[in-house]
Amino acid sequence: MAYFSMEVGLEDSIPTYSGGLGVLAGDTLRSAADVSLPLVAVSLLHRKGYFRQKLDEHGNQTEDQLEWPVSETLAELSPRVSVEIEHRTVDLRAWRYDMRGSSGHIVPVLLLDADLPANAPEDRRLTDHLYGGDTRYRLCQEVILGIGGVRMLRALGYHNLRRFHMNEGHAALLTVELAFEKSRERGEETISREAVQAIKPLCVFTTHTPVAAGHDQFPLDLVASIITGYNHAFDERAREFCLNDVLNMTYLALDHSHYVNGVAKRHGEVARTMFAQHEIDSITNGVHAATWAAPAIKTMLDRHIPDWEQDNASLRHVLGIAKSEIWDAHASAKAELISYVNDITGAGMQPGIFTIGFARRATVWKRADLVFNDVARLQAIHARAGAFQLIFGGKAHPKDDLGKALIRRIFEIRRSPASRSCRAWTSPNAGSLRMVAAASAFRGGGSIFGSRHCRPSSGRRS
Repeated sequence: MAYFSMEVGLEDSIPTYSGGLGVLAGDTLRSAADVSLPLVAVSLLHRKGYFRQKLDEHGNQTEDQLEWPVSETLAELSPRVSVEIEHRTVDLRAWRYDMRGSSGHIVPVLLLDADLPANAPEDRRLTDHLYGGDTRYRLCQEVILGIGGVRMLRALGYHNLRRFHMNEGHAALLTVELAFEKSRERGEETISREAVQAIKPLCVFTTHTPVAAGHDQFPLDLVASIITGYNHAFDERAREFCLNDVLNMTYLALDHSHYVNGVAKRHGEVARTMFAQHEIDSITNGVHAATWAAPAIKTMLDRHIPDWEQDNASLRHVLGIAKSEIWDAHASAKAELISYVNDITGAGMQPGIFTIGFARRATVWKRADLVFNDVARLQAIHARAGAFQLIFGGKAHPKDDLGKALIRRIFEIRRSPASRSCRAWTSPNAGSLRMVAAASAFRGGGSIFGSRHCRPSSGRRS
């Protein structure tokens, strides 16, 4: 199997992810390695990562570039392949990361890189930034991932792959390359409907969101100007797949896949409504438990359920552990979180207070500010139930002005008369966030900004 994802969370020090999609991809690969699945993964190198976030006292976000030591972290592979973009040949190499599972099995992760001397200067930068640049840059990256990814796999000897899994529509152009391969095998000069049907059993597609921003769309004239390597072989099929002269990558993946899934039961229901002509299953997202469990939790589980990392189903036996022991492990992990937040922010948070963490990308549809929709009600709940603390962490895309405004709104709320008991802090080093009672193995590159509520009736700090 080959697993394609535009982003993938491999390690804290490898900035090839921006949010949940990449973290899920990394956890999927870790789980595959644990159970010794014959799988290879493909993504882009993202030599300059996503970005490093800075927030000023008003919550205004600015971005600094990231640099990471690629050659010290990954192994360069010798094969070279190429794609054609705007009638230029763009050479590609791959860097390998080994995802080693608890079984000792290795899932190789191939990160494609266009930074080669033979390429034009602008092409060398195509694998620099995750979700960077404009629409043209984004489509060029998807050409490299989908088309270049298949070609790199072939160059490395992966000729008998039985499944190509697209984690979101960014990799949907791999279906075009597979159909082009099949057409050449059949001696055809164009990609025929028969070739498309022949590759459909090979393809699996996971769609993650009903929100329009999660479905890449490109004008057909832009597609024609960038994807120039098929000598018009794809033109007829493109006209079939494109509605209103727009290539929708989600539809491209849907139309070429024999199995499609959403990422929650409810999401599956919504997706079936959105794409009624397709059969869409649902598989609820999970996490790689061994990666995300805090040290105190791991120690407790090791003591009572020795094989829990190899057999996650055995975690059901946690019901037999004394509640006091579970609480002690939770309290230890929470104290580590609060200590970390206080060290980098000076927040003065207390481990004995109920704490809510929200660590997601700062974009409007994730609704980070929903908890503040009715501050009076929030304060009433607070007065009735007791003190609580809020920790927020997340980046807005550099071009997402509404997402940046969302961060500013959280900062403004803590300064408003109705929320005088709220305060906000910014990490001076754009450090990491460890959520609630679980010590995170990944550190988000964004700043932490928190709020602390006190009892409004007494005016005492809690």
